[in-house]
This record gives sequence, structure tokens and C-alpha cells, in this order.
Amino acid sequence: MPKHVAVLMGGTSSEREVSLNSGAACAQALEGEGFRVTRLDIGPDVATVLADLRPDVAFNALHGPAGEDGTIQGLLEILKIPYTHSGVLASALAMHKERAKVVMAAAGVSVPEGRVVNRHDAAKSHPLPPPYVLKPIAEGSSVGVIIVRDGRSHPPQILSSQEWVYGEEILAESYVAGRELTCAVMGDRALGVIEIKAASGGWYDYDAKYAPGGSIHVLPADLKPNVYQRVQELSLTAHQALGCRGVSRADLRYDDTPGGTGALVVLEVNTQPGMTQTSLVPEMAAHAGFNFGGLVRWMVEDASLGR
Repeated sequence: MPKHVAVLMGGTSSEREVSLNSGAACAQALEGEGFRVTRLDIGPDVATVLADLRPDVAFNALHGPAGEDGTIQGLLEILKIPYTHSGVLASALAMHKERAKVVMAAAGVSVPEGRVVNRHDAAKSHPLPPPYVLKPIAEGSSVGVIIVRDGRSHPPQILSSQEWVYGEEILAESYVAGRELTCAVMGDRALGVIEIKAASGGWYDYDAKYAPGGSIHVLPADLKPNVYQRVQELSLTAHQALGCRGVSRADLRYDDTPGGTGALVVLEVNTQPGMTQTSLVPEMAAHAGFNFGGLVRWMVEDASLGR
């Protein structure tokens, strides 16, 4: 009898639509690989639904809070349903950008300088000398990220308005100029490195990530061999330091601008990276010889408890 896989998708986070797309693509691919698949749009009754369904494996295609922060992972541990991606501790840790930086830095991974600030204080005066970046502590897909450019006299006033819905505490980081890089880890192996360019020429925001034609992916990234290898080393070290399992993806910045610092830093590690057929991780996996079906099969076979 084929293994029964429940694909968890949707949820209520700001990344719901991304998750639905990831889940639909993975479910279709898993069916193509011969698995029996149930698609689950996760709601408040998720515990009851999973307890009644009793799948052999839960394929986690959720993104953002509740799906990527250790919450659903803890529930799956209690229900004793093996699952994909990282476990409770690694998921919670990687999702909290500031605490993840502390752990990565202790493992020798270069990270941007920064600190946690209250959003109202950050709206009154610059928490760092411009240019700098403000970001929610526990959101993904560049949701809520603000780049404060050099020469800006006042901080963003949206931080003190009712429109700000991303928490009272935010992370302020020094802006690292240069190139946007990303590298996936699959098990204990770093895959290829992609340079990401926003098609608009701006920065890699939510629209550049998900709008058709919003970004250009260069794989393999045009880097000197020693820099390319260093990106892979940093990505694998960050994955291991945070205790990640299965597939993760590190996002980095590399300042090779004229007269720049030469800094190569890890911004964050995504424990639930996008998983559509045109997403970054499947692209890197294909470059390493895994087609999309082979990638999701590997993830199901890698699923376990106590991750």
C-alpha cells in the first residue's frame, strides 16, 4: 500500500498564499511519485483532523508563524506523526531572527550588526546610523521589512501607526550593500549558490519574490571560487548550528561594491523555504541532479520524529 502523506498548507500567517502554492505543487509531485496524498488547509481544528487522519508522514508546506516556528512541529511530536523539515527547537530558533543570529555568530557565521528596538522608539529617532534595515523579528518573505536609506532625516513613521501589525519589538540591522545570495542545504550537503536580482532593479522584496518575472536567478552565481565555497560553508554551518534538519535555505549578502567592505554575511536561515516548481530550493536541487519529484520524495523519506 502506498505511504499516506498529509500535505500541510495554508494556515493563517501573512504567507498563507505562498504556502498554498507550495503545498499544491508538492502534493501534485508526491502523487506523481506514487504516494497517497491528502491536502490539508490548516485551521484551528488541525489537531483533531490529524488525529483522525493518522497519515504516515506530514509534509510541512506551511510558512510563517504557527507553521515555521515550532508550533506545528510540537503538535506532530505529540501525535507521533513523522514530519519533514526541522524540529521544534530549530524551527523556533531560526524563526526568531535575533536569537538565531546569536547562535550563528557563536558558531563562527558572520551576521549583520544590529539590535532589537521598540517600534515606537525607532519611529522617534534612528536606532542605527543610516543606511539600515528594520524587520519584524519573526516574519518571512520580506514581510514588513523597511530599508532606511542613507541621508534620510527621519525614521519611518509607519512604525508608530496602527498599520504596523508585526509586533512591538523589531530588529534593526546595518545595511549590507552588494549582492543578494542564497544557498540551500539538503541533509548534510550544501547545494549550489544562486544570486538573486530584482527585475525592477530595486531590492528583493515580497513582490520581487513572488510576482511572475519579479526576479532573476543566476545559478551558479558568478562568484570567485573561494567566495562561492565560503557561501556554501556558511550555509551548512548555520544549518547545523541551529539544529536544522531536512532542507533549509540561507539568505546572504555579499558586499563586492567598489570600495565596499567585502563583507559576506548570513541574514537568516529559512527552515520552511518556498517549494513551488519555480522556487529557489527546487532550482538548486535540480542543479544538483534532483528533479522536483525526486526532491519531495527525498523529503518524505527523510521525515522522522525527534527532529
